[in-house]
This record gives sequence, structure tokens and C-alpha cells, in this order.
Amino acid sequence: MARIVLVMAAVFAAWSAQAQQIIKCVGKDGKTYVGSTLPPQCAGQAVNEMNKQGQVVKRTEAALTPEQRAAKEAEERLMKEKEAEAARKEKEETRKNKALLSTYASEKDIEAARRQALADNEKAVVETQTKIAQIEKTGTTMKKELEFYQGKNKPPANVMQGIQNNEIDLKAQQNLLAAKKKDVDVINTRYDEDKRRYLELTKGPAAVPAPAPAAAKK
Repeated sequence: MARIVLVMAAVFAAWSAQAQQIIKCVGKDGKTYVGSTLPPQCAGQAVNEMNKQGQVVKRTEAALTPEQRAAKEAEERLMKEKEAEAARKEKEETRKNKALLSTYASEKDIEAARRQALADNEKAVVETQTKIAQIEKTGTTMKKELEFYQGKNKPPANVMQGIQNNEIDLKAQQNLLAAKKKDVDVINTRYDEDKRRYLELTKGPAAVPAPAPAAAKK
């Protein structure tokens, strides 16, 4: 019997607390409604449920319009894409760091690799310069042959085609030479970055030297 009384008391207390809650909302007509039940004007609107002290104990947000729902879904998709991209970048950064540490055992290894890369590039520069000299020499010979036909007969097609091909080859090798010379800066930048990351991973950010100040423009 006592147990039944306790259960009934708990049910009554819950019902009493619910009855004491007040509903407050702004209806579709712009008016504010306060009461114990939800008026029709507040259907689909934001609703606050408050206790007798006026404290909000529950809030129900307004129903979204199709446009608002579409905008919210688009925002959620964009957020997921950003999170996925951030995770991908973090994974790629981790992979690069592991590869760096497995490639170099010390700063000396990095500098040795830099010297080798610069030496290989210099070798390619010299080889390209040699090819350019050969192409220019061949071009000079072809132009002298062309002079033979000046004022006489029309130069043979193979002579004209040979000169054209020679000029194309020369331009290609000149572009390659320019690219190889620019590669010096690319190589140094790459190994500077490898060295910076290596120091940061093995000795901490404090071990990374501050970048040198840019030269003042005159």
C-alpha cells in the first residue's frame, strides 16, 4: 500500500510540474503568446517552455522552410567536405614527415643530397649548352647552303625544312636551358624546406632558425 502511495505521489508531482510550465512563443501574426497550451498561431514557430520561475527549460526551434532546409543541408555538406579535406591534408603531412625521417638520418644527409641535386642539374646545364652549340653550328652550315641558291634557283624543300627544324630544336634547347638554370632556386628551396621540417620534427620548433630578412629594395 505504501508503495502504491509513493508511485501515485510521484505521478502527481510530475503532472503538477508539467502543469506549472508555461509556453511562450511569437506567433505567425507577430504577437507574443503566453499560456499553458500551444496556440494555433504558434504552430511551426519557435517555442520556449518555462517553469514557474520564468526559466526556459526547453526550446523548440521553428520549422525550417524548404529554402532554409536546403541552405542548412548545403552548409552541412560544405562543413563535411572541409573536415574531410583537413583530414586528408593531415594524413598527407604525416606521410611526408615519415618519408622525410626515413630518407635522412641527419642534417648532413640533407646537405649531401642538395649538393648531388645541384651537381646533376649543373651537368644537365652543360650538356644542354653543348647541344645548343652543335645546333647553332649546324644552322650556320645550313644558312651558308641556302646562300648558294640566292639569285639562282629556288632552294630545295629539304633545305628549307632542315633550317626550320633546326630553329625549332634550337628554341627547345634554349627553353630547356632556361628551365635548368631556374631549377637551382627550386632545388635550394626544396632542401631548405626539408631541412626546416627535419629540425622541427627531430628537435622541435625552437630549433628552426628564423628566416633571413629580405634585402631592402633600392
